[in-house]
Amino acid sequence: MKIVSLKVPLVVRLSGTNAEEARRMLNDSGISIITATGIKDAAEKVVKAIRN
Repeated sequence: MKIVSLKVPLVVRLSGTNAEEARRMLNDSGISIITATGIKDAAEKVVKAIRN
């Protein structure tokens, strides 16, 4: 993310054993990444991010 300059929001869906830890790490990283818990949640967050 620091090397590639994205011009669109990045939404990442996390699931599995360490999903909560990964979500915390991404949220604390300072990188503009939107985390989601499922496909529906990710789709809703993509739409919201595009509208903003």
